[in-house]
Amino acid sequence: MRNRLTIRWSAVALAMFVVAWPADAQRSTYEEARARLVRQIETDVRMTSRHIGKRELDAGVMKAIAEVERHHFVPPRLRKDAYDNRPLPIGHGQTISQPYIVALMTDLLDVEKDDVVLEVGTGSGYQAAVLAELVDHVHTVEIIEPLAKQAKDRLKRLGFDNVSVSHADGYHGLPDEAPFDAIIVTAAAGRIPPPLIRQLAPGGRMVIPVGPAFSIQQLMLIEKDAEGAITTRQILPVRFVPLTGEH
Repeated sequence: MRNRLTIRWSAVALAMFVVAWPADAQRSTYEEARARLVRQIETDVRMTSRHIGKRELDAGVMKAIAEVERHHFVPPRLRKDAYDNRPLPIGHGQTISQPYIVALMTDLLDVEKDDVVLEVGTGSGYQAAVLAELVDHVHTVEIIEPLAKQAKDRLKRLGFDNVSVSHADGYHGLPDEAPFDAIIVTAAAGRIPPPLIRQLAPGGRMVIPVGPAFSIQQLMLIEKDAEGAITTRQILPVRFVPLTGEH
């Protein structure tokens, strides 16, 4: 009897090992891919340092990029490509941004731990997840209702409890939640939306691509000083999907 039990339990243990191993191997593969992605972003930062004015991004931003699991934010068929340093389609004519751009835009916001941030253009929720690692709360707005619902469910499932997702026209921001310490816009606008300027707190920063749809735009950094005066600075050329809605 002892031998039979030993054999039986050994078989169970072996079966459990066989089932568990692929998941562990996949997790390790994703971790290695994120580490490679961080190195690629660091290389891109050095290559674009003349435009962005620095040779490395904030350590906290890079830690968030290293820890947020991008493969959860892309369609299942594209998970093998999740840690490529490039944008990927997420449906409805939208994309998840290139990780280098996500890291750069996050760095430009210069956020602090107690900040409240507005994101316009939730998409899959990846940018919101990265910000959620760094700030007190993220309000994110998505005009495409299925994407808003998917992102809300995804972020909740992944434990990002400090993110609120709204289905709305982001051009108008979220006046009931304003002012915001920082605002990030992940779609290209023909001009800087005045409602977002009004909702930016004194001392706050906004990062937004500005320019014609489906063409080259300029990534802009907008700063509002303590008296409410606005300054703008072009960072580098980018290409984003257009900001949609009634405006």
